[in-house]
Amino acid sequence: MGAIVEVTSPTFEEEVLARSYQTPVVVDFFAQWCGPCKMLKPVLEKLTTEYDFVLAAVDIDQNPELARIYQVEGVPDVRVALQGQLYNGFVGMLEEPQIRTLLEQLNLSSAFDEAMAQLETIRASGDRQQLGAQYTTLLAQYPDRPALLLEAAQFYLKQGELTTATSLLDQIDPLQRPHGAQATAVRSLMDFHQTIAELTPTTPADQQYLAGAQAAIAEEYETALEQFLALVQSDRKYRNDGGRKALLTLFGLLGDEHPLTQTYRKRLMQALY
Repeated sequence: MGAIVEVTSPTFEEEVLARSYQTPVVVDFFAQWCGPCKMLKPVLEKLTTEYDFVLAAVDIDQNPELARIYQVEGVPDVRVALQGQLYNGFVGMLEEPQIRTLLEQLNLSSAFDEAMAQLETIRASGDRQQLGAQYTTLLAQYPDRPALLLEAAQFYLKQGELTTATSLLDQIDPLQRPHGAQATAVRSLMDFHQTIAELTPTTPADQQYLAGAQAAIAEEYETALEQFLALVQSDRKYRNDGGRKALLTLFGLLGDEHPLTQTYRKRLMQALY
């Protein structure tokens, strides 16, 4: 989708500044002797195949005047040109997800983003068979994308295919934010499946917990949160503070920034204290 150009002092004005009026230009100031530069280069080049931007590579040893004008003190030094102006990006090596975040801040979308949006459209249609086929296709194309692995795991979990869901979750680094914490939360959803299969409600607390578990599996998160919060308020001893633990599971699944997490975390604090 994008393009890669090698830029020198005579071509910088045309290839970077003028071109940035039509499309963002990511400028990679690098040096041949720089180890991190060699690590960063293939990552940036890979991203040009997905996002619509121009990658302009500038060798600072061959173009010292550009390094001086733009005060490049260390490499790799990545800048972004927009509307004829050069803005700071980052210095040093960044991981691919962090660079993707930078590109998203430029309002750039990738083929992967478009595929994920198409997934949402299929999901809204309610066609489970088509949705499953689309997950199969995308997992073959993008086997290392945590967001896709997480969504697919939730889909298969909802279908009751726990082995497949577990296999997908195992591919997500538990330390990677935010997907690692979300993967841990999805694993906890498997307990809800077991509850639904095994629990025969005989008390109001049983009914509340079962209703919350069913709503969580159905992705009706506000209903689930409401049921578990009611359980916290009525019976802290049930399942060894099971209502609170279930709320924390859903907070981890939704993420700290989700409006439901923020609302129900405050309500949980009020209920506890």
